[in-house]
Amino acid sequence: MSVTPQDFAAAANMQELYDLLARCNVQNGWNKPEPSLWPLPTIDFKPAAWSYAQARAALDAAGRFVNTELAERRNLILANPTVAGNLYPSVKTLVAAYQMVKAGEQARSHRHTANALRLVLETGENAFTIVDGLKIPMEPGDVLLTPNWSWHGHSNEATSNAYWMDFLDVPMIHLNGPMFFEHHPEKVEPASEISADSPNRFSFAQTRERLAGAAEVAPGVRRIELGAPALRTIGLHVYRLEAGARLHVGKSTLSAIWAPMQGRGEASFDGVAFAFARGDAIAAPLGFAQNWRAEEETYLLRVSDEPFLTKNEWLREIP
Repeated sequence: MSVTPQDFAAAANMQELYDLLARCNVQNGWNKPEPSLWPLPTIDFKPAAWSYAQARAALDAAGRFVNTELAERRNLILANPTVAGNLYPSVKTLVAAYQMVKAGEQARSHRHTANALRLVLETGENAFTIVDGLKIPMEPGDVLLTPNWSWHGHSNEATSNAYWMDFLDVPMIHLNGPMFFEHHPEKVEPASEISADSPNRFSFAQTRERLAGAAEVAPGVRRIELGAPALRTIGLHVYRLEAGARLHVGKSTLSAIWAPMQGRGEASFDGVAFAFARGDAIAAPLGFAQNWRAEEETYLLRVSDEPFLTKNEWLREIP
């Protein structure tokens, strides 16, 4: 039976009013069990780290059992372990994964509304990602883009396996809802032209050269942005730390995943420390002060939600 205006007029006490509201699928706004607005961001995701050496061994094992016919991608999702029941995001807005394509293997082409990129860790000659019909070389340290709705697949024509780290804004898409995905009508998108200077490729050689000429942002620390931004929702910055250099990052609303492209050192988040080496992944959720120390010359890729926050005027320091 529906609730009428007369039923509300006849309510004799607060409980009867609550009962009527519940029958209307309405929640009162003055007696909520939890507030919907709070003075500072809620911090649920915590810093976490993953080892490339461990992931590489796991991918080699998976290569014995998982082929490209069975799986869309042979990858390992880096799900933040500090959120109960979490099976996907590395930080609230982004996810990272390790992926391997075996020598002589192809990963079929598809496209999706999520923006994506990859950091190449190990390849032989003639390993390619195919983006919108162009073969883009994959060399260690390269950062390769697959923007929203671009066809992309992989072709490893080398004699050794290829390994890289993927980053996507899928958690943002999940939250907002506009996820679309399609397989290419052909298993792997046809491509013959090699595009080494594609705008979807930031070669490591070019990145090192740019950093050599960049101004210091702290003693022994230089930083550049890849693109301006390279993707609409994902910001890409590379830091070069000289041996012994330190980088401090204050608390803010920015969430990021860091990946050492070269070097080693230690990252500390409000006293929680992680040793890192080339190819590792470190989740830096919003709300944590960060301190980075390089034991040798180190290049760090930071993948963040900065463009998304900046466009909405949500990028702020947290006291």
